Amino acid sequence: MKRCPVSNLKFFCLIVSAVWSSGAIALESWPQFRGPGGSAVSASSSSPVHFGPDTNVLWKTVLPTGTSSPCIWENRIFITGFANGQLQTICLDRQSGTIVWTRSAPPQKTEPTHPLATPAAPTPVTDGRRVYSYFGSFGLIAYDFNGVEQWEKALPSPVVEFGTGSSPILAQDKLILVCDQDLGSYLLALNPKNGAELWRVERPQFRRSFASPFLWKHSGSEELVVPGSLMLKSYDPSDGHELWSYVGTSRVACSTPSASKNLLFNSCWNIGGDEGERISMPPFAEISAERDSNKDGKLTIDELPTGPIRERFTQIDLDKDGFVTAAEWEGMRDMFAHAENAVIAIRPGGKGDITKTHLAWKVTKSLPYVASSLYCNGRLFTMKNGGLISCYDASSGKPFYQDERVGAPGEYYASPIAAADKVYFGSQAGIVTVIDAAANELRILARNDFHESIMATPAVLDGKLYLRTQSHLYSFQDRK
Repeated sequence: MKRCPVSNLKFFCLIVSAVWSSGAIALESWPQFRGPGGSAVSASSSSPVHFGPDTNVLWKTVLPTGTSSPCIWENRIFITGFANGQLQTICLDRQSGTIVWTRSAPPQKTEPTHPLATPAAPTPVTDGRRVYSYFGSFGLIAYDFNGVEQWEKALPSPVVEFGTGSSPILAQDKLILVCDQDLGSYLLALNPKNGAELWRVERPQFRRSFASPFLWKHSGSEELVVPGSLMLKSYDPSDGHELWSYVGTSRVACSTPSASKNLLFNSCWNIGGDEGERISMPPFAEISAERDSNKDGKLTIDELPTGPIRERFTQIDLDKDGFVTAAEWEGMRDMFAHAENAVIAIRPGGKGDITKTHLAWKVTKSLPYVASSLYCNGRLFTMKNGGLISCYDASSGKPFYQDERVGAPGEYYASPIAAADKVYFGSQAGIVTVIDAAANELRILARNDFHESIMATPAVLDGKLYLRTQSHLYSFQDRK
């Protein structure tokens, strides 16, 4: 494939940056999770290759615990943290890294989280007038750029023991939040000026999800694509009515879609969804006859045999009352039976059930878990846990390379980003691998070791890389 010039990539990204929302937007911005329009592609014509705790550092600032990513507008960086029981929105000066202000939202009760996560996981979003933060333990809160609270909307803590992962986005002058959980899932649109509810869509068939919504723009249309358990759904952002659904995804959504001009891409993987490794559950009548020792028609964790089903007791127990009913059991049994792990490409223009009509291509091996896929230079990049990278022709799904080792093993929770014909992959172990985004074979440009955990997706703006590690926020730039 012909190499895509940096100038063409930059032009494309400038267009994405300029039209990501219906309001005006400054070009110097990375306003949400994965940047302008959620594309994860920077408009910058340059970006550093070699960087680290003591290499090409412009500044570094100590931050409280958190896994949210930088949200940037002109000279301000917004990020969240959790310290001393407080859910914090933090504003930094982009030039110096100095903390300009910190505002706290005290939760009545802190939500439980995964051992690797924190109560400050969702990334803030900004429209250049206000910054909006979501905390599962609190709800939504808006500040102006001086740190003055504009409004807050309390929301119940999600019914899931692993905490919150989905970040809010802005679409058609609406603040959009998806809150999929084990009971009571919903999609919400608020007025960003005052927090008033504009519409709400219940999603009762969906369970826990940690993926963010994606605004898919194509052919003059806009769709709000929301990954969920077993399927993708598309909604009209103007009023929330459903446009289409695609059935055939994993039982838990952890990654966010991406898109080219003509295709939508979604990657999904979860334990028990691969053929040959599928987790199966017997009918409830069978398991209860064998294991329900007190014959009360319900199962406790102690009544289940050791193994993968018992390990997922809290996922089966939807209302978290310590018992699994027949309905809860059969619901999870059905999910395990129908879950599908894959990277898929979907054509636009669908209505209703598009499962059999709008699938462009599908790959079922070398699948990422949490790290989202990345579209750039006509290619789709994915990173599987273990440090296994794949690159596909985005139009056909034909691999340029697949399951290539980058020399940075371990798990990947941060999503990749692209800038200036480079792609950046950050591992949980703290290694950022930089590759050539325009090569037809894997070409590693650098491996940068931070010797501490990286869970947050980085950002690139104006030739500078912004990276959050376990303890710091860094700004890097190549020294001329």
